[in-house]
Amino acid sequence: MLPIVYEGMTLEAGYRLDLLVGGAIIIEVKSVEALTRLNETQVLTYLRLSNKRLAFLMNFNVILFKNGLRRIVS
Repeated sequence: MLPIVYEGMTLEAGYRLDLLVGGAIIIEVKSVEALTRLNETQVLTYLRLSNKRLAFLMNFNVILFKNGLRRIVS
């Protein structure tokens, strides 16, 4: 659970990360026809709110996995 912090207040309702590897890399898992800009925006929001720099957006609904993998750096 990634809490939302606004003006020093921590809100209990937060975002749910799929995976956090080593406390540094966010993994967002999808199984969709195609990754969209909305998926990338979601991951960028997670990066910004968590003060992390690296994330991977993974789509498992592709023939070759390398075609469904995106590295996102903020």
